[in-house]
Order: sequence, then C-alpha cells, then structure tokens
Amino acid sequence: MKLLSEACDYGLRAVIWIAQRPDEPQKVKDIAEGIKAAPGYLIKVLQELTKAGILSARRGSQGGFLLRRDPTVLTALDVINAIDPLERIETCPVDIESHLSGLCPMHRCIDDAMARIEETFRCTTIADVIASFPTAETFCKAMAPPRSATTAGSGGSSRARP
Repeated sequence: MKLLSEACDYGLRAVIWIAQRPDEPQKVKDIAEGIKAAPGYLIKVLQELTKAGILSARRGSQGGFLLRRDPTVLTALDVINAIDPLERIETCPVDIESHLSGLCPMHRCIDDAMARIEETFRCTTIADVIASFPTAETFCKAMAPPRSATTAGSGGSSRARP
C-alpha cells in the first residue's frame, strides 16, 4: 500500500529542493535530476503547486520555480492537499445495512489512523524536513533510488496519476 501518490511524492521532494535554494529560480530539468523525477510528469505537479500559490514561476533564461510561501509555515499537508489530498473514510464501504449510519469498528479504526497521519503532515513544516538534512547534497543522496543487482537497469513500474 502506498500512502501518497507519486504526484504528492514528487511535489514534496520538489518543494524541499526549491526551499533549499531560496534565491535561485529552479529549472524543471534541474529539479527533476536532483529529486530523481520524470521531468514530463514533474512539470504538471509544479504547475499544480503554482496554481495553489505554493510556488511562483518565471519564464525565460533566468526563470524557473521559486517557493512563494515561508517554509517555516508551509506544511507537508499544504503540499499534499494542493496535489492529491488524503482520502478519509466518511461512510462504511461495506454494503451492510447496519453500517449505513456510521463507520463500522474496522473502518473507524482505519479512519482514526488516517486522521493521525493527516495531523502529522499538518504539524510537519517544510523547514522541519530541511532541518533533518545537513546539506542540499545530503538531500539529493537520500533521493537516489536504491541500487541492487536485481533492480539495476530495470525500468520498474510506476502508477502515475495524471
């Protein structure tokens, strides 16, 4: 089970990348290389973040993306909600008549866990995440995909959502 969509993963990594370079507009190509993301898909994510007011975009040779919001206030949940909000369970998905009036114990437990996850993202600022990496280079190394003999050279599969 994957908690966050690939788009949210790209968005969080891109915002962290950009926040670490506050005075330099970042080009899509450079962000994509730095966070190990597909540039064609990343641009769509960056556009969503721009529409949400999290990033600003400048055109031209000196252009690129800049963080528009203060990273000490901008939360991981803000980024996630701009791209692909977490889904909460509002009604019991099982078609049992006694479950129609509220969540059954199992789905209540799952939704309570989602509420705790959502609260963690709400309390985690982008500055908090950046502080956990001593340098931007450390962040880049953390983004490198794991290498093993069985996965080296494989294209892998991804379930990207538009």
